[in-house]
Amino acid sequence: MTRLLFTDSTRRARFHERHREQASLTFGPHFLLRGSTIHHFSEVDRSFHTSGTRSRKIGHCPRRKNFSGKGEEKIAKMERTGIRFIELSVCAALVFLSCCVGSFAEDVVVLTPDNFDLEVGHSNGALVEFYAPWCGHCKKLAPEYEKLGSMFKKTKNVLIGKVDCDDHKPLCSKFGVQGFPTIKWFPAGSQEPKDYSGGRTVEALSEFVNAEAGTRAKLSTPTSDVVVLTPANFDSVVLDKSKDVLVEFYAPWCGHCKSLAPVYEEVATAFKKEGHVVVAKCDADGHKELGERYGVSGFPTIKFFPKENKEGVEYEGDRDLADFVDFLNKEAGTHRTPSGGLTENAGRIEQLDEVAKELISAPAEERHSILKKAEEAASELEGAAASHAKTYLKFFKSIIDKGDAYAKKEVERLERILSGAVNPNKVDEIIIKRNILTSFLKEQ
Repeated sequence: MTRLLFTDSTRRARFHERHREQASLTFGPHFLLRGSTIHHFSEVDRSFHTSGTRSRKIGHCPRRKNFSGKGEEKIAKMERTGIRFIELSVCAALVFLSCCVGSFAEDVVVLTPDNFDLEVGHSNGALVEFYAPWCGHCKKLAPEYEKLGSMFKKTKNVLIGKVDCDDHKPLCSKFGVQGFPTIKWFPAGSQEPKDYSGGRTVEALSEFVNAEAGTRAKLSTPTSDVVVLTPANFDSVVLDKSKDVLVEFYAPWCGHCKSLAPVYEEVATAFKKEGHVVVAKCDADGHKELGERYGVSGFPTIKFFPKENKEGVEYEGDRDLADFVDFLNKEAGTHRTPSGGLTENAGRIEQLDEVAKELISAPAEERHSILKKAEEAASELEGAAASHAKTYLKFFKSIIDKGDAYAKKEVERLERILSGAVNPNKVDEIIIKRNILTSFLKEQ
């Protein structure tokens, strides 16, 4: 049967909504499947096709007309008169349905009373989630559980399955399921399961399955510069007093966390060359004890743990790349750009810059005493500053030996190197040398 709907444009949307709700399944605005009968649902806008609608006595709108049998000939005639008609054939509908079924193929085995005994308790170990479709925690777990299924789909002796306890209550009752989700491990050759009580992340779940099944399945993940924190490594990373550590406490199901993820990756990449700066993340839903320890009550929560304060301070800036970079540069004493390069201030030391100005303004006979002044200032510095101070002293000596023109020529040489193909591991070193040399230029 084919159904035509005659409408005015202004009233179309409201009618669509009302009549879509009457169907048991909807495949877009023009196809309804009710029971086993396929209905072609098409629409004619009376405001554009007045002649055709008037000949069929279409007055008020919306109005429906059914066409079957010879009515199909009428439809063909209406098409010839220019009335817009949309038809989905039964064949096309079946193709559509088969595509849909394929697109929803899962790596998690759907278990029912019909196949449970065939799939579980034989040569495979099986991890089974007993869930309910309406359960919020089950919905949060779903993407992680799907990743787990994909991870183990090629592992012959492991099955990752799930049971809908709304549809199969007796099966769930058989295994003592009282809440959702309940996850149980069925060893190979047994239907006597053990409860899983670990974290609900793919990392935690896969660690459990590998341990129980003696497998070594690994999650295929893109390389990341963000350090993943767990109870096993949290203290050693975050509480390291030689590191400035930025930590995102997140939840896998959190929409804001997902939006932040690509930005946070860029932050980590920008600072990956800074040995004392760590950009890390902690699944505070899977590892609740860590979230509770630091008062995490919402996601994402971002805390900074500087070398001198391992209690942590909350990051309250904007969640864009530039703000994160500015924050870390200020708090960690770095000079990174959002792209991971170095700013023109990288490597510069204010007190040695002042001594450099003295040097280029002084006559030759006074320059050795100025060098001693620079050496005294350098001896008081520590860490990265002490390393940069050595570069300053090298340039002090070169200018005394080779003259003032040395600084300009060397800056130009380094600029030429940077404009060409440079080993990425050498770029920072060259930029710092160039930056330091600029303090010896007379035009400054």
